[in-house]
Amino acid sequence: MAEPLLMAEPPLTAEPLLQVLDLSRTFGAVRAVDDVSFTLPEGRSLGIVGGSGSGKTTTARIVVGLERADAGEVRIRGRARPARARGREQRLARAREVQMVFQDPYLSLDPRTSVERVLRETLRLHFPDRNPEPRIRELLDQVGLGTRAADALPRQLSGGQRQRVAIARALAVEPAVLVLDEAVAALDVSVQAQILNLLADIREQTPIGYLFITHDLGVVRCVTDEVLVMRHGRVVEAGATADVLAAPQHPYTRLLLDSVPHPGWNPHGIAAARQELSDTAGTPTQEA
Repeated sequence: MAEPLLMAEPPLTAEPLLQVLDLSRTFGAVRAVDDVSFTLPEGRSLGIVGGSGSGKTTTARIVVGLERADAGEVRIRGRARPARARGREQRLARAREVQMVFQDPYLSLDPRTSVERVLRETLRLHFPDRNPEPRIRELLDQVGLGTRAADALPRQLSGGQRQRVAIARALAVEPAVLVLDEAVAALDVSVQAQILNLLADIREQTPIGYLFITHDLGVVRCVTDEVLVMRHGRVVEAGATADVLAAPQHPYTRLLLDSVPHPGWNPHGIAAARQELSDTAGTPTQEA
């Protein structure tokens, strides 16, 4: 009798580092996020781009946990991220999943607290059984500050140095995902390049995933593998960054690209195209 055929087991597939499923969020009559879904693999970088009112910041705040979605789900490595943390341990565990770096680090740093103390307090909160000293030195070196900045207060640092401190503080908790909300928008162009190079180096050294929230297509081009284009709370285009920027399919994506100053730039034509797009789509919503 012939031996029964053995069916090969399907290969195991790794869960995405971050998975966002069907997010929606309204504020009164405003639908700020409308059925948004995307995935971020480990070690990759995803950009969410759009103008004011697009819903990109609200989406990021839901991922971090600063806003609650009306519907949908956020998953980290296949595990649902609860809408609300219960108790101190769960809050700390959530913080170690996702960290956020804001546009203006000066507002997120205590003006009375030195760089070294910022990092020490963060490490003691999340890893109380560890000696913080080696990790503090490692973090300062990793973000290009070194121990010379350890005793400095935020007001004694430049904008780029403060942003490095904010990145070091976020990395201190060893997050799976780092959300960067316009994290280089307030910096000079040369300093922007330094911070973006720093983030690229960190991504090579760790399995961290980046979620970039920005209106700057130059940033998207430099540091992301894939990009979502959002308008009025919805994703209107998504794909590999190089493909989307080289051959955009949606009129709004083309408008964003045309809006970047370049030789032959025609601001009057862009304004007319923007008005035509708004007339076609109806009255635009405002981002919450």
